Amino acid sequence: MPPPPAEILRAAVFHTPRNAFREDAALEAFADGGLLVRGGRIEACGDFAPLSAAHPGVSVSDLRGGVLLPGLVDTHVHFPQVRIIGSLGKSLMDWLERCALPEESRMADVNYARETARLFVSALASHGTTTAMVFGSHFPVATAALFEAAAATGLRVASGLVLSDRLLRPDLHQSPDQAYRASTDLIKTFNLRGRLLYAVTPRFALSASEAMLEVCQTLMRENHSVRFQTHINENRDEIAEVARLFPWASDYLAVYEHYALVGTASVLAHDVHARPPEFERLAAAGASVAHCPASNAALGSGIFPLRSHVEAGVRCALGTDVGAGTGFGMLKECLQAYLMQRVAPEGMPLSAAQLLYLATRAGAEALGLADETGDFQVGKAADFVYLRPSDSLAAVLDRVDSLEGMLSAVITLADRDSVAEVRVTGEVIYAKDPR
Repeated sequence: MPPPPAEILRAAVFHTPRNAFREDAALEAFADGGLLVRGGRIEACGDFAPLSAAHPGVSVSDLRGGVLLPGLVDTHVHFPQVRIIGSLGKSLMDWLERCALPEESRMADVNYARETARLFVSALASHGTTTAMVFGSHFPVATAALFEAAAATGLRVASGLVLSDRLLRPDLHQSPDQAYRASTDLIKTFNLRGRLLYAVTPRFALSASEAMLEVCQTLMRENHSVRFQTHINENRDEIAEVARLFPWASDYLAVYEHYALVGTASVLAHDVHARPPEFERLAAAGASVAHCPASNAALGSGIFPLRSHVEAGVRCALGTDVGAGTGFGMLKECLQAYLMQRVAPEGMPLSAAQLLYLATRAGAEALGLADETGDFQVGKAADFVYLRPSDSLAAVLDRVDSLEGMLSAVITLADRDSVAEVRVTGEVIYAKDPR
């Protein structure tokens, strides 16, 4: 196929090519902006008039009235949980037993898993998510179904077989030998295939024996390009049980550290109840934490200590969690993060720039993809979401008097209905009204 012709997209443009927690001028924004895309890559980004004048003859797609953001990056989401969103009124362990694990058992049916995978990747794309770190299934055929669905859609997905050998439903357990062999086969088939990455994925230390965590260590050692993901410090009852199961560990993080599972390729979800020594060690290791504010609130897990993480130098990004959360909307997750920090005892007030960073470039950094996606720097893949404002958002945008105000309004009011088009490497993966 010949490469698509160059194109300038004209709209309001926002991106954060720098860390918004470390640099005051991290946000780059253009009320009448231009994004020049050629061969699936960003060739230029800036004010429309000079950009267009510098590239005469390049066709222009006039999207004025709308907003272009980098593709959203979800760093923690469970594919088998599409059908259990909204199971409110439960704590983590109760919710797992009554809602999540019975649904995850259904993934043994490959046809059910394939249909769920199609629903899942469609939901990601239609909400503007172009990159996601995904908990797969406890079943190899279902995890393969997710990878195949993601490849067919064009999304960037890092995922892996979920590994557990105790304290869950028996049908969700594997032996360490089974886990090693199945994971190795999936790595060979899917890791680095197109836009796919493999992530070694023990569910959490509570359901992984020492032998299973040794398998994870072996997989990471044998496959240097894979990622690692798991849960940590989400719920106080969970933390107490992990302490009982691993009496030699000084804290939850020490369990994963013992098996060399904490490093720059690691994304640990939640970390609501971490202690100061854990902040320091996470930062030193270069590991990332996936903050899931809607899930933390819905399950009553607690309020994420964002300030403590940021001040210690821990890399943080956002995740929807999905089943335990409130859906696939990363912009809604931004808003929830903002609201939770406003009421936290030692909360960290968040600017619109910081929220956009958490939902885009920070996620790309966490997944090791910051050289490829996350913002509109020249040379990066043309991953973006075009938002067409609803009447209420359009009315607000007509009255705001600053670019930061525009972005704040978008984060507050934009939702799935605002997502008009989504592209990955310049290829349309979702279009509400195909042009």
